[in-house]
Amino acid sequence: MDRIGRVLIADDNEDILFAAKLLLEKHVAEVHTTTDPESIPDLMWRQRFDLILLDMNFTRDVTSGQEGFDWLARILELDPFVVVIMITAYADVDMAVKAIKSGATDFVVKPWENEKLIATVSAALRLSRSRREVQDLRSRQERLTADINLPFQDFVGDSPAIQRVRDIINKVAPTDANVLITGESGTGKELVARALHRESNRSSEAFISVDVAALSGSLFESELFGHVKGAFTDAKEDRAGRFELASKGTLLLDEIGNLPLALQAKLLAVIQTRRVTRVGSNHPHDVDVRLICATNMSLPDMIERGEFRQDLLYRINTVEIELPALRERVDDIPLLAHHFLRIYARKYRKQAGGINQASLNKLKAYHWPGNVRELQHSIERAVIMSSSPTLRPSDLQLPTSTAATALSIDRTYQLEKIEELTIRRAMADFGGNVSRVARELGISRPALYRRLERYGLI
Repeated sequence: MDRIGRVLIADDNEDILFAAKLLLEKHVAEVHTTTDPESIPDLMWRQRFDLILLDMNFTRDVTSGQEGFDWLARILELDPFVVVIMITAYADVDMAVKAIKSGATDFVVKPWENEKLIATVSAALRLSRSRREVQDLRSRQERLTADINLPFQDFVGDSPAIQRVRDIINKVAPTDANVLITGESGTGKELVARALHRESNRSSEAFISVDVAALSGSLFESELFGHVKGAFTDAKEDRAGRFELASKGTLLLDEIGNLPLALQAKLLAVIQTRRVTRVGSNHPHDVDVRLICATNMSLPDMIERGEFRQDLLYRINTVEIELPALRERVDDIPLLAHHFLRIYARKYRKQAGGINQASLNKLKAYHWPGNVRELQHSIERAVIMSSSPTLRPSDLQLPTSTAATALSIDRTYQLEKIEELTIRRAMADFGGNVSRVARELGISRPALYRRLERYGLI
């Protein structure tokens, strides 16, 4: 059989453990052993086992099997989906039936036949994998159902600023009005767009998101409007654009401020006529989309500089939703921190039970140029690195203040450190606006993102 699965063997006889491990490790990815059943809960907490081979008789008694039944119940309480095979040298039919009724998958008698044990383990691992897949599918379905039935579950916070955002969404979502979402990077603009779609009459149709900043001029028309076969070198077949794919649903144009002027005119024409023409075709297609745009730039300032069309702004912002920076809703930071803590403690199977007050004070004192996204990554990193059930200030690796950063730049000659400090200061000075920071630093957005990831700023 393939070397798959993680197996735990629990038996108080070290010779049995040695023989079983020697046999199974040729066929199983990982084999762990223990002579002490009291260690099983801790081992199960540290890692997930696909199969547990459990002796029925430990030190409490050697023939009744009751201790094995007690541990079987405990194991299934800790992980209802793990497959358990009971092993014993004192077997009879009644004991085997009781084991199966109690939740065991199979029953092995010592001394075993090697080929039979391998076959039994192989079948058990396939069963375990099937159980996990079914559970994962069920869990994903439950999460999707929760997304539909629990509006605003992603908007954590009770601040007046967030309440205003919720109120606007409630009023605007049922309409087909075009919406412009503004705010610094990391404030949750896409979450607002998805909430508008979820609460709209179009919720059963598609939600399509396009990062405008990632589209070059040559790709823009093809991606948004589609193309016909032969329209250009790589056009090997007809292809619908994002407007057609989102028809009857919602289309989010993220980073709309990065759209070049020449392409703004083409977008304006589509919005006005509600028709798109694929590249290489003369035949227009009617489209019915609810348009949502998002930006971290000041479009009025761009209009003054001649970088954005005023008539396009009028078309895309029938209603404008401005998201507050995290530093403007400091009282929401504890709620957000606990929210992310629960998510990542579950994801990484850590016993992270809380955040002490000193840590919360440290989070509230920081200026958060990357806003909620930066807080999210900070909590994730803390959960991964922490060895304590409660997050402490030392677990939170936050950058120094802008003032301290400015001073420290003059005290180092290490180029990499100077680059990091410069990027930190620019992110703080420009409120986390990635496009503006990249422009001021004279580098591309992808190059800036690579550096932000390298220095742990996203």
